[in-house]
Amino acid sequence: MSIQKIARLAGVSVATVSRVLNNSDSVKAKNRERVLQAIKESNYQPNLLARQLRTARSNMVLVMVSNIANPFCAEVVKGIEEEAEKNGYRILLCNSGSDIERSRSGLSLLSGKIVDGIITMDAFSKLPELSALIGAAPWVQCAEYADAGTVSCVGINDVDASQHVVSQLADGGHRRIALINHDLSYKYARLRERGYKSVLHLRELDYQRVEYACDLSASAGLKAMQTLLAENPPDAVFAVSDTLAAGAMRAIEQAGLKVPQDIAVVGFDGTELSEMIALTTIQQPSREIGRKAVDLLLNKIDNPDAPTERVMMDWRYVSRAST
Repeated sequence: MSIQKIARLAGVSVATVSRVLNNSDSVKAKNRERVLQAIKESNYQPNLLARQLRTARSNMVLVMVSNIANPFCAEVVKGIEEEAEKNGYRILLCNSGSDIERSRSGLSLLSGKIVDGIITMDAFSKLPELSALIGAAPWVQCAEYADAGTVSCVGINDVDASQHVVSQLADGGHRRIALINHDLSYKYARLRERGYKSVLHLRELDYQRVEYACDLSASAGLKAMQTLLAENPPDAVFAVSDTLAAGAMRAIEQAGLKVPQDIAVVGFDGTELSEMIALTTIQQPSREIGRKAVDLLLNKIDNPDAPTERVMMDWRYVSRAST
């Protein structure tokens, strides 16, 4: 259904339909009602590209996610979508895998003016390359906090959170605390490992083992835990995601050991999975992080010269049966 057909159906001019679509105050109430009724009856959807030509806005936001299979990322995206829709925007989702070529393909939407701005959840090490591709377009880095740079961001204090986890384990009498980490190209992985090592040093704990999972899946967590169990096993494990922790718990059970009697386990993110398996974890405000990222981006879209904003949100330690 075209705008011309809507005009014929409503018995008004094309210009009147256009003014109604653009919320103009110059339309008579009777004509506005006729146009809206015609739109409703025909299930008309305004052409976004045509609207973009008139307003220089697409009301679309590109969201580049490193791994949509990660439950934490999925929750953040839900928050992004909720806040975007509340403000009249829709999102286009790109599962980039932090691959620069896949990112390049997604970012072509910026140069084509298909989207008004971008929210990324990619590896922090990729940001210089992304910056060259994004240029001056409105941009927010989500779920990784940066204390420097020109990109607005929102996240939590990963160092403090991981220090709290390891301190809790040490206070509980654990002396052989291991870490299951992920790719160090992600800033959160580097920061959480820094927090882990700093507490071991402060508490003068000699045992230090870090296993790097190939991804954030439960199967990767299981393999990492099997490696830790093979020689000089720990009495506690801190995993940088709930999915990795779930895999670690499975490996411990398969080895004939018990959680937490033999080995305590702590995860990170506070996803629904952690509740299902009674996992102690760091709970991130995932949806709030997504919503705040949209707030920062819309401010940048409306005010291109606005200063860089860095928002650090609160986290919560949730103790459950795994410790």
